[in-house]
Amino acid sequence: MDAERFDSAYRKRFEALSTTNLSDAMDQVGLRGAVIGIRPLFGMTKVIGRAVTIKITAAGMTKSKRHLGVDAIASAQPGDVICIDNRGDLYNNCWGEILSYAAKQKGVSGVVVDGAARDIDVCREIGFPVFARGVVPITARGRIVQEDFNCPIRLGDVQARPGDIVVGDVNGIVVIPTEKLDEVLTAAETILNKELQMRADILAGMDILAVDSKYNYEQMLKK
Repeated sequence: MDAERFDSAYRKRFEALSTTNLSDAMDQVGLRGAVIGIRPLFGMTKVIGRAVTIKITAAGMTKSKRHLGVDAIASAQPGDVICIDNRGDLYNNCWGEILSYAAKQKGVSGVVVDGAARDIDVCREIGFPVFARGVVPITARGRIVQEDFNCPIRLGDVQARPGDIVVGDVNGIVVIPTEKLDEVLTAAETILNKELQMRADILAGMDILAVDSKYNYEQMLKK
């Protein structure tokens, strides 16, 4: 799916949903999609977009032709989300200031790092969302290199492929396969609507036990 079709047909629907709605929907349809432990490094930011992927490996005898992230930024379309597989490494940085400036100039929505990032103060200043497991001050040079880009990667226990839809907010990250987009969205919207009805009943004074019984809350994810 190209960026223009995603923006016209799906983006507004995703904007109305949280990662918790989407995670519940993926549970309902039998998909693994929630990534645990990767959260925004500042603010209450939200990102939505097609994945542009990067796979990281250790530095060694095989050298990288370019600095990690450059190829992915060059290939990205406005609204895309760059996703980096560094195996949850908390000791080696794989995203920073210059990459953030370049990605923001391309219109990239944000970056998701299964690992660590740096220059978070600058990223906050320029308003470029960074989701990661941690922050370090050290450079990637001499430590890690880009193994590949726009290839299938792993974020936590979830597979992410180029073009899959990535949503991140304060609760975490969800990756949705493009083949299941309509099914997951429909399920998530149904779940959200039910929760809005439950909230309205609670605010109207209904007892929580009555709400639980009315909506069969424990079983709400069953088809």
